[in-house]
Amino acid sequence: MVAALVLEPRALATLARNPRRGAYYCAAVAALARDLEDRGTRLIVRRGPAKRTIAGLAKEVGARAVTWSARYGAAAQYEGRDLQSALEEQGLRATIVHDAPAVPPEETAAARSSDGGHGYRALSPYLTAWAAQSRESWTATVRFANPAVPSESLPAAQECGSGTFSAPTASEAAVLAAFDAYLGGPILHYRTARNVPADGPTSHLSAPLSFGVVSARTILKRVDERARDPFLLAEERLALQSFAQALARRDFFLQLAWFFEESPDAVLQQRMRTFRFARSHPALDAWREGRTGFPLVDAGIRQLRATGWMHPRVRSVAASFLCFDLGVDWRVGRDTWDAELIEDDAALANGNWQWAAGVGADLAQFPRIYNPRKQARSFDPAGAYVRRWIPELANRPDADIFDASAASRRRQLPLPLFDGAHYDAPVLEHEPVARAFLARYAEFVLGPKR
Repeated sequence: MVAALVLEPRALATLARNPRRGAYYCAAVAALARDLEDRGTRLIVRRGPAKRTIAGLAKEVGARAVTWSARYGAAAQYEGRDLQSALEEQGLRATIVHDAPAVPPEETAAARSSDGGHGYRALSPYLTAWAAQSRESWTATVRFANPAVPSESLPAAQECGSGTFSAPTASEAAVLAAFDAYLGGPILHYRTARNVPADGPTSHLSAPLSFGVVSARTILKRVDERARDPFLLAEERLALQSFAQALARRDFFLQLAWFFEESPDAVLQQRMRTFRFARSHPALDAWREGRTGFPLVDAGIRQLRATGWMHPRVRSVAASFLCFDLGVDWRVGRDTWDAELIEDDAALANGNWQWAAGVGADLAQFPRIYNPRKQARSFDPAGAYVRRWIPELANRPDADIFDASAASRRRQLPLPLFDGAHYDAPVLEHEPVARAFLARYAEFVLGPKR
C-alpha cells in the first residue's frame, strides 16, 4: 500500500477561509505523516486536480488499485464517481469506501430491501436499523510500500490561511488518549452534559471525526467495550447508550446526503421547498456577533467565535433563534458558522440546519421553536455558562440574566459595587414573533383558515 495525499487548489482555498480549520487540518496531516514514518513508510504529497494527479501517481508507483474514503453530498459524490470512472478506464480497480460513518449507508439501507434498499428520511426507523447492525470488529494486516517517487511538502499553516492560529494536537494517539480519559468517567454523565453547557464536558470529537483523524467505528467500539462493565449503574448505561445514539444520528445525516443527493442548498422536504425564509434581518449582524440581548444565544455565538466550537444544546437554541425569531434562512446560518467551526463536514451541517429549520428530516407538523429564556433557565439555571462567555453579565444577579426587564421592576435600586459593562437590550420580543412565525408556517402547511 502507498499512502498519498492530493491537495487540490480549490480545497486549499476553501480551508484558507477558516483559519482555525486550516490550522487543524495542517496539524492532522503532519501527525499522519509522523505516524506513517513510525511504520517505516511516508506520506506522498502531490498538489493539483485530483483526477489527473491521482492517475499520474498511480502510474508512477505501479498501482493496480486505488482506494479512497467517500465524501457526501451531490458535488462530492459526482466527483468521486467521475474519478472512479477515469481510473477504471485506465485499467485500475477504483474503490470508494465509507470510512466516515460507524455504520455504512448501504448496511442500514439493506434492512429496507423490500423497498428497494433506499435510505431513511426519518430518524426513528433509522436508529432501529442502525442498532440492529453487527458491531463485530475485524482486523487486517497492512503492508506499506516505499516507492522511490518524489513527494511535495506537507501543507503549511500559511498555505491554509492559518498562520496566526495554533491547532491542538490532532494525532490519532492524542485523540484516543483524550477519549479514553473521557470514557473513564465524564461520559457517564453525558445525558446531562449534552444539555447543560456549564456542566461536565462532552467528547469534542466533531473535528477529529470530520477530518478522519479517528474513525467513528473505533469510537463506537470503545463505547461498546465500556458498556460491558458489569459494575455500571443503570443511569450510566443509559449515558453510554445516548452517546452511541449521537454517533447514530451523525450516521443518519451522512446517509441522507448519500441517498438523497442534490444541491447542498436543496431542501429535503419537497413540500417545504417553496416556503420562504428571509435572507436578511435588521438584527442579523447582532446574531452573528452575539449581541441579540438573549444571553444563552449570545454566549453560544461568542463561544463559537472564540474557540471554533459551540455546545450542542446551545447550537439548537441559537439556530432556532435565527430561523424562527429572525425568520432568516437556515443557509445563512450554515454559512456563517462554517466560517467559524473547526469541524468540516458539509453533509452534517446541511442535515442539522435543515432539521433545526423544520424543512429537513423528521419533519413534524410544526417546527421546534426554542424559547431562549426558558432554555437558559432550564439548562443554565445558575448562569455559569452565560457569565463565562458574556463578561458584561458576570456580576449581574441571576434574575437580570434571565429577564432583561427584572432590574426595572425592582423597588430598590442596585448599588453599583462593581463596574458593569453595557449589555445589549433584546433585539425583539420572543413570544409575539414566534407566534407570528408559527401562524405563517401553519397557513403554508395547512392552508388559510376558513
